[in-house]
Amino acid sequence: QVQVVESGGGLVQPGESLRLSCAASGNIASIYAMDWYRQAPGNERELVAFLTASGTTKTRDSVKGRFTISRDNAKQTSYLQMNSLKPEDTAVYYCNARGVDPSGPSFSVWGQGTEVTVSS
Repeated sequence: QVQVVESGGGLVQPGESLRLSCAASGNIASIYAMDWYRQAPGNERELVAFLTASGTTKTRDSVKGRFTISRDNAKQTSYLQMNSLKPEDTAVYYCNARGVDPSGPSFSVWGQGTEVTVSS
């Protein structure tokens, strides 16, 4: 069983910053990706940023230059540093961890989400 827990969301004003964390735990042999998604009210869930075990990263165009994804492999934790936040960044942010458990099968587990509200 693998668990994924996001934290760090909150209410901030435009231009401010937040750092989200995503911690994976449980029966994990290796994690090959920890991706960040978000879903605003009335919208579909969209990929914000991904980071593979080999270090490949990609962020969606609307957050480039403002959001940075990073990862601490030893802690099985991913971070999303969000700077210069805008009202349109308001959403529930989710983490998806993909990897392999010790007995071999792969897993893809979602966290419960952390809410980010950007408003003056």
